[in-house]
Amino acid sequence: MTNRENVFRALRRDHPERVPFDMTLCPAHVETLKKKTGTEDYHAYFQFPYRYVELEKSARNCDYSRYYRNLPPQAQPLSWNPEWGVYSVPGHFAHFEHMLHPMENFESPEEITAYPLPDYNEAYRWKGMGEKTAALQKNDLIAVAFMQMTVFEIAWYLRGMENLMMDLVANREFAETLFDAITEIRTGMAEKYARNGVDILMLGDDVSTQISMMMDPGLWRETLKPRLAKVIRAARGAKSDILIFYHGDGNLQAIIPDLIEAGVDVLNPVQPECMDPALIKLQYGDRLSFWGTVGTQTTLPFGTAEDVEKTVKRNIETVGEGGGLLLSPTHMVEPEVPWENIEAFIGAVNKYGAY
Repeated sequence: MTNRENVFRALRRDHPERVPFDMTLCPAHVETLKKKTGTEDYHAYFQFPYRYVELEKSARNCDYSRYYRNLPPQAQPLSWNPEWGVYSVPGHFAHFEHMLHPMENFESPEEITAYPLPDYNEAYRWKGMGEKTAALQKNDLIAVAFMQMTVFEIAWYLRGMENLMMDLVANREFAETLFDAITEIRTGMAEKYARNGVDILMLGDDVSTQISMMMDPGLWRETLKPRLAKVIRAARGAKSDILIFYHGDGNLQAIIPDLIEAGVDVLNPVQPECMDPALIKLQYGDRLSFWGTVGTQTTLPFGTAEDVEKTVKRNIETVGEGGGLLLSPTHMVEPEVPWENIEAFIGAVNKYGAY
C-alpha cells in the first residue's frame, strides 16, 4: 500500500495498513535535530506523510503601522501570520510573541471595509499551485493546504479578543462585518486550493477553553458555523472528495455534532487534558477521524519515555481501532519536552502502529 493510499484509508476509516503520524517541532527542537542529524527538515527526516503547498508571496507593501497608536519601537509584523497587518513584540520565552491589534480602536463597520486585507485571491498568488500539488502527489505525498485561524481567530487577532467578544454581544453588526470580510477571502481560497487538487484542507479556530466553549454554543451556531460551512461548501464544490480537517484546541464537545454537520472529516487535536480521546472515538468514530491525541501539556513534557510509549500504544489501540487516526502531539512540541520523549514517540508509533 502506498503512503497516499494508507493516509486516505486511515482518515476515511477504511482499513489502513499502519497508523500515520506527524508532529510540529519548535525552533529549539529543530536546532537540536540539525545538530544531531545535519538537517532541519524534520518532515522528511521522520518521513511524515504530507507536505504543505503555499501561495506565491504577496507583491504588496502595505504600511499597517498607521493603524496603531503608540506602536512600540520593537514591534514588527507577526512572524507567523504577517499579511493581515497584525504586529507583535517579542515575548519573554523562546519563540513566543505578544500580539498587537490594528483594529483595536475601530468604531464603525466602514473602517473594516476600508482596511487593506490580504490579496490571497489574486491570480498571481496561485501561479504554479496545480504543479506544486501534482509534484507532491507524484512523490506519494499528501498535499495539504493550511488555512487554520479560518475566521474567528483572524478576527480577534485584528480586533483584540476582549473587543471582539464584546462586539458579538453589544455590536453584532461590527463583528459580523469583520467575519464576512474574512469569510469572503477564505471561501475564495478554499475553492482555489480544491480546484488545484489539494488533498486535505486544514481549517480551524480555537473557540473553546480547556473547560468549555469561549462563547455560548448557540452564539457560535448563529455566527461562525454558517461561515465555516460556506468555506467547506466552496472547497467541496470544486473537489468533492477533498478531506476537511478542523483544528480546535480545548473542550469543544458541545459543537462536535455541528462540525460534522458542517462537513468536517477530521478533528484535531483532541486534547486528552480536556476530552477523553477514546470516548470521543466511541461517540463519533463512525463519522469523524482524529488527528492528534498525545498531550503536550502532560505526557510529552512531564512523562518519561516509557509513559510516552504507553500512551502511544493505548491511543493506537483505542482511537486507532479500525482506522480513523493520524497520531500526533496535540500542539507544537515546545522546548520543555525532552528529546528522548520525541524519540520515544516516533519509536512507539513504528513499534505499535501496524494493523
